[in-house]
Amino acid sequence: MPIILLDDPDSTLAMLRDSVATLGARADGAATFRRRRAAAVDLDPETWASMAAAGWAGLVLPEAAGGMGLGAAELVALAEALGRALLTEPFSTLAVFPSVLLGALDADIDALAEALIGGAVLPVLWQGLRGEVRPLALADGRLTGEAHLVPGAQSAQVFLVLAEEAGEPVLVSVEAASAGLRVHSRPGIDGATLGSVVLHDAVAGPVLARGAAVTDAFDQAIRMTRLALAAELAGIASRALEITVDYTSNRVQFAKTIASFQAVQHRLVDMWAEAEFACSSVANAATLADQPAAFAQAVLAAKARAGDAATAITRKAVHLHGAMGFTDQCDIGLYLKRAIALNATLGQPEELRLAFLDAERAA
Repeated sequence: MPIILLDDPDSTLAMLRDSVATLGARADGAATFRRRRAAAVDLDPETWASMAAAGWAGLVLPEAAGGMGLGAAELVALAEALGRALLTEPFSTLAVFPSVLLGALDADIDALAEALIGGAVLPVLWQGLRGEVRPLALADGRLTGEAHLVPGAQSAQVFLVLAEEAGEPVLVSVEAASAGLRVHSRPGIDGATLGSVVLHDAVAGPVLARGAAVTDAFDQAIRMTRLALAAELAGIASRALEITVDYTSNRVQFAKTIASFQAVQHRLVDMWAEAEFACSSVANAATLADQPAAFAQAVLAAKARAGDAATAITRKAVHLHGAMGFTDQCDIGLYLKRAIALNATLGQPEELRLAFLDAERAA
């Protein structure tokens, strides 16, 4: 079955995959999905604490800041395994994004890094489409503005905020308990709630960075987070295919397994090809991590390809499961919902392809 193939001379990638599989067996991703949805919360505290204890929250945080300092290959292996295990805690947006953002700064981030590694929830507040960032307003040390569709907003201890002061981009932090900060929650499709964060004269912490340093840090953070999302989508696609092959090989109609019908075989082959292309595109991006221009383009292509593959495969998987595929008791539908949520995060495939073309024309 499809898998993201990367060189693994010291078995680090295999160990990461095994650690996710172990947690997945204990946490039961589908059960956690349903439990979190029923409780209307944004993450499962026990699962998130286990992920932080395993070191995943600081996986790509530099060693100088107390993180593991691992690279694109390790990130891809871990994220793919999370997708396969349906561990739907927002790893990419709540671990990868703030880790890369903070790690790219020449600033005192020790306290924030320590909190992040320990499992604190540090969502990043910003608004953007196709990577175009629209900051909040900072004046006299106070923040005003709104950010929507924020993962982990309910559970946040500190928010990292992209703001603008006197026409210059700045990055600041703000305590979640600050006066003037309000969180309004609504359910997301993948079982977790999303927050709209409204700030009105909320007191900001010290400026962590300003100017070009902020822009560069956000570019790096968005790029690596998209890579993690693409890997997770590829994992979802591959696992949904495996589940469907197993189901169709055992489901009997007219005295035959439905996998023996040619029309079903054609669909499974199409799904397999889509999953293979998704895995290959993510592997290609990971191998180009040391070539900034090529890496940026490859990440856009990988996220677009993996997003299309995961949503297409999971939809076909639900269909091939028949009437039971549409029921909440059938786990395959949860893979579809997770794929839809991740596909929309940091750019739909159409937006990413347009961004790819814009960058190609500009080169």
